Amino acid sequence: MTRLSCLIHISKRLYSGTSGKIKARKYVLTKYFQGEPKESDFKIVEQELPDLKNGEILTQAEYLSVDPYMRAYMIGYKLPTDMIGGQVAKVIESRNDKYPVGSYVTDSFGWRTHTICNPDKPLAKGTIPLVQVPDLKPYPVSLALGVLGMPGNTAYFGLKEICCPKAGETVAITGAAGAVGSHVGQIAKIIGCRVIGFAGSDEKCEYLVKELGFDHAFNYKKVDIKAALKDAAPNRVDCYFDNVGGDISYTIMNHMNKYGRVAICGSISSYNDVKTPKVKILQPIIVLRELKVEGFLVNRWTDRWNEGISMNLKWLQEGKLKYQEKTYHGFDNMVGALNGMLRGENLGKAVVKVN
Repeated sequence: MTRLSCLIHISKRLYSGTSGKIKARKYVLTKYFQGEPKESDFKIVEQELPDLKNGEILTQAEYLSVDPYMRAYMIGYKLPTDMIGGQVAKVIESRNDKYPVGSYVTDSFGWRTHTICNPDKPLAKGTIPLVQVPDLKPYPVSLALGVLGMPGNTAYFGLKEICCPKAGETVAITGAAGAVGSHVGQIAKIIGCRVIGFAGSDEKCEYLVKELGFDHAFNYKKVDIKAALKDAAPNRVDCYFDNVGGDISYTIMNHMNKYGRVAICGSISSYNDVKTPKVKILQPIIVLRELKVEGFLVNRWTDRWNEGISMNLKWLQEGKLKYQEKTYHGFDNMVGALNGMLRGENLGKAVVKVN
């Protein structure tokens, strides 16, 4: 998910005494993950950046994103490879009038401290666009990585375009306290749906119900999923937003109404498994209930990217959308932050403040 038009030159703000050049730092993956990602799977590489050309900007990362997809996607890259990921970055030097010094942008620059790119060059097909961040005050600029960024658009388009929920229907969500799941539930409530969430702690479930307005939330580690669904969704489930996969998805899909819709967003339950996970066969359920099951990547909607951001910002300003952020600190703590997010330490979005 890297931006092919960018010259990926990343840096820590270190200057040599003679040339004034910035020396770059970036994470390079050198070993495929086995179980949890480890610091030894990476090498931090330094490189000196060139001078800017006409049309280019130099950005300094302020917040880096850690997301579940990072754990799953890296197996598809030939090693060694730069680590993927989104960031909010401040423009610190510019030769492009549309991007003045002091403004902010988001893009898939990866785990890097600075980037040189030309925002005006055409995007490769399916690439998430570079976005100039509007003035978000009084909200923090880090929201451009959360409710006003890729996770927010994943929730917005995944729910509305794949599940197509209607007022009065029941929506079930796994990974419901994460950046995407918590957002999906709130949009479903805005539409007028009954919302049932599954998360990994009592604290998270309490937050989903008391703060975000979910109708029910269950700690999947403690409850009998089948019994919980029977109690919370006596008329069964119409839409299922799946962030987790595994046995819980089998149980939820077995409790769905005929012609139910399932949006497959992720499979976090299996990301750190060393062995191939075993799950029950889903096809009989899908056939007998005539379910629509569709996986998706949010970059399908790059041509409508600002639509999602604008709608989520409107809901935020109207008080219809709430958020939580878990902030880790330090560029050297990226691996720890990724693992913390994968273990479920966060409510809402997990980000790393670079300095």
